[in-house]
Amino acid sequence: MGGLSITHWLIVLVIVLVVFGTKKLRNLGSDLGGAVKGFKDAVKDGAEKPPVESLPDQASGRTLDVKAEEKSRL
Repeated sequence: MGGLSITHWLIVLVIVLVVFGTKKLRNLGSDLGGAVKGFKDAVKDGAEKPPVESLPDQASGRTLDVKAEEKSRL
């Protein structure tokens, strides 16, 4: 009683096709596929990069003293 049969899913599919059209659904599918491919490539690239090592000043515990000055307006 609570589950949906195959005929219910076919009716839902037909309604979605009528409302959105096949062209818009095809574009949506290709956009989603491109996003998934980009995500996989980014994850793969992130795994290949070596971890960032700390800078020598950070490793020794020294503090750099920097003075910031504002540019004068002409």
